Amino acid sequence: MSESQQQNENSRPARRHRKVCSRRSKLLRAGAFTAAGLVLVGGGAAGYAYWKLNGNIKSVDIDAQLGTNRPSAPSDGSFNVLVLGSDSRAGSNSSLAGGNTDGTARSDTAMVVHVAQDHKSATVVSIPRDTLVSRPACTAKNGSTVPAAKGVMYNSAFETGGAACAVKTTEQLTGMRMNHFVEIDFSGFASFIDAIGGATVTTTVNIHDKDSGLNLPAGTNHLNGTQALAFVRTRHGVGDGSDLGRIELQKQMVKSIVKQVSSIGLFGNPVKLYSVGDTLTKSITTDSALASVSALTGLGEELKAIGTDQLTMVTLPVLPAPTDPNRVVAKAPDADQLWAALRADRPAPAQVVSSQPANPADPTAPASPSAAPSPAPSATGSR
Repeated sequence: MSESQQQNENSRPARRHRKVCSRRSKLLRAGAFTAAGLVLVGGGAAGYAYWKLNGNIKSVDIDAQLGTNRPSAPSDGSFNVLVLGSDSRAGSNSSLAGGNTDGTARSDTAMVVHVAQDHKSATVVSIPRDTLVSRPACTAKNGSTVPAAKGVMYNSAFETGGAACAVKTTEQLTGMRMNHFVEIDFSGFASFIDAIGGATVTTTVNIHDKDSGLNLPAGTNHLNGTQALAFVRTRHGVGDGSDLGRIELQKQMVKSIVKQVSSIGLFGNPVKLYSVGDTLTKSITTDSALASVSALTGLGEELKAIGTDQLTMVTLPVLPAPTDPNRVVAKAPDADQLWAALRADRPAPAQVVSSQPANPADPTAPASPSAAPSPAPSATGSR
């Protein structure tokens, strides 16, 4: 695919920083949190469960592919996880995703999770998929080298060179080492929501989106997996139809999942725990250092103190791109200040938090006057 086509297409923890090698289209810190319970008690059953769940996990050796020319890993105990939601139409995703089945997959959802050094709080930064970035040279799936490019959509990195290229692009954008990588696809996200018993969201408006298939009345609604997937994908049925509005719905879903996982007593119910663990491990692809039940459990242990009150969720500050009103670019100096704060393991700057886009599911909430304008809707549906 040419560069112009890519622009036009809508287009880890084992403690790597300490002990190993010395955190919802779409998932989420909550997925790693759930993995904290994947070591079951009970002799042979536990051994079989461990073996089976371990075998479910798919992985990518990010470190081997990227080498040493990367930002330094944090040395203070903090760490970063890149969470991607893949919009692949392959396999069981096709019936859920709809749209163009062109054999490609893009990072439909991207979240950089920065866990503070005391592991008691985290900041999640959503990166709009239509953000124009400078993409470094990457290796394509066929082994060829794809040259570096400027002014290409952020989500084209995953399409061009898979997980390693997405990580490399994100590290170049943020100046931060991504210690871990987690990817989940449409089918996996829906199955995970069903396994934990659904997720509850509240909207002050009716949402009807023929593209995502969501029909939701105003009020509090408990969603099954298919509905939850439609909720995090929808944009045409609510607000101004922009991807920035959809990200706000995704933030609400992340917090809903965290609350649901905390409320169902997984750790006291081995049968339910195994069911969720089986679903989760079948649904994700991770970096190789995270690709085991013990590594995921270690990550979950490090995240267990983080509830919704300790979770700050922001969208990368952006502005409409001067060259294309359907694309966005990082807003200076806010975006630079956000990444600088996280690199120094500080909270997100107050001006970034206060200038977030409004949630289109609650138009009664006041929008910050300094919030960036939303880009126009893409012409390729929910994708």
